[in-house]
Amino acid sequence: MQITSADVKKLRDKTGVGMMDCKKALEACGGDFNKAVEYLRKKGIEVAGKRSGRQASQGMVSSYIHLGGKVGVLVEVNCESDFVAKSENFVAFVKDVAMHIAAANPDWVSRDDVPNDVLDKEKEILKEQALKSGKPEKVIEKIIEGRLTKFYAERCLLDQPFVKDTDKTIKQLLDELMAKTGEKCVVKRFTRYQLGEEI
Repeated sequence: MQITSADVKKLRDKTGVGMMDCKKALEACGGDFNKAVEYLRKKGIEVAGKRSGRQASQGMVSSYIHLGGKVGVLVEVNCESDFVAKSENFVAFVKDVAMHIAAANPDWVSRDDVPNDVLDKEKEILKEQALKSGKPEKVIEKIIEGRLTKFYAERCLLDQPFVKDTDKTIKQLLDELMAKTGEKCVVKRFTRYQLGEEI
């Protein structure tokens, strides 16, 4: 099958991945556009996994102010080089994440950041609810597991569906960013301020 430069450009516009990688993806998928998008996403996640041990000490702190100054966010996102920190893809990602935090109000960056006492209390509540509903003991653990996934999706930034595209989580956006930049990128921390919120 003949892969045209228009096909490659269309895939690049959709994914933000380099031209050569787009061409290889289309060739590997027999010219099927949707399969090529999925192929690049999987490849990006693999590449991101390989980078997990690398040092990310560059990056940027960005702010977002919403609702006429009623909600404000500061977020720090790290990468490996100053070059990537100044790139269009990286800056856009950081701004999107700051805006998302303002809208979705997560409590923690990742599941690993949830304090043990909070997690234990949540599990206790979920177990009590499951027992009260009369579910058999053997399925209760699975019910708790499923509800914990929902808890993480509501409270942990990386697990939350992105407010501008709810088909993707923030973690998936981060993996796509790493595939585009070729570097390890990390959402380090954030602070969200809401006017009148009790301290």
